[in-house]
Amino acid sequence: MEGHLTDGVVEVGANGRERYYDSRGYGRPRGEGVGLAPVEAAHLLYRGDLDAVDGAGLGGFLGDNDGVVVPFLVYKDLRERGFYVSPARDGWVEGADGADFVVHPRGDGPWDGTVEHRVRVVGERASVALGSLGDVVLAVVDEESELTYLETDHPDVGGSNAAAEFSSVDGDLLGDRVICWDPPAALYERGFYGQPLDREGDAVQLSLLEAASLAERGALSVDGGADAIRARGRSAEGDRFDRRYTVYRTLREQGVVPKTGFKFGADFRTYDTVEHVDEIGHSELLVRVLPAGVERSPREIALDVRLAHGVRKRMIFALVGSGSVRWLSVGRLTP
Repeated sequence: MEGHLTDGVVEVGANGRERYYDSRGYGRPRGEGVGLAPVEAAHLLYRGDLDAVDGAGLGGFLGDNDGVVVPFLVYKDLRERGFYVSPARDGWVEGADGADFVVHPRGDGPWDGTVEHRVRVVGERASVALGSLGDVVLAVVDEESELTYLETDHPDVGGSNAAAEFSSVDGDLLGDRVICWDPPAALYERGFYGQPLDREGDAVQLSLLEAASLAERGALSVDGGADAIRARGRSAEGDRFDRRYTVYRTLREQGVVPKTGFKFGADFRTYDTVEHVDEIGHSELLVRVLPAGVERSPREIALDVRLAHGVRKRMIFALVGSGSVRWLSVGRLTP
């Protein structure tokens, strides 16, 4: 059988519906025929189940429609994994907003109206707006046509840590940290604020983020108060300090203890539960703080995900805009 490309749809006439849609879930019925998305037509040409499109075989068809090449590689892979896949053309399939494909649960087809994954296709050199993710699988095609699937969602980030109770402490703002020379033991041991300055633990050094948070709630006294600490932070980091402080404060308010993630190449590592520093377990999340409108390359996203997976943590992007935080989780997926 031969198809004809008209207005972005490959039309196949008599018996097309029975042969392609009814039996194998390709395209959308058009009377006795079927309308195929170009990527579906390419897959049928690849399989030898469609003879030609306007006289062209697979090579000629892809040559005339090179924007189909990268989506075709993803479509082909998902089909080979045993899924029915519906291209997300307007009105062709429910639940396709922001996606290139809807992947149906195994055993279901486009006629069932079910969705296993919503898939967005990108090449490795593309830019991805992180704020547009959260309910799609990102299918990344690299320069050697290898595929990586990244699952994204908007998680609930929270822990069980209540604010540690301790008397107000005095501190000195010294460079890019605050040192408390005679702090209550609970500051570090139960609040997990700062790090001991020496082995005896008589003094504790706080990061500017920790110090600003404590000063803001009246638990730390320094010359100039919280304003002086925040000013020092902005002097050191510019706008990045305010974004990181927004995330730090939000995590603490949600019962999560954030600590520096520098050793892991992130802004924070986090702890859901801290009863005492002598009994602390492994951190659960790595958090990277970014502006809400930021774009990242798939390579950068995959690097963060790989790093987090390698140290048995979950990768979270904290997208900050107008003083609020939107959480985005990204992880590897095998469909």
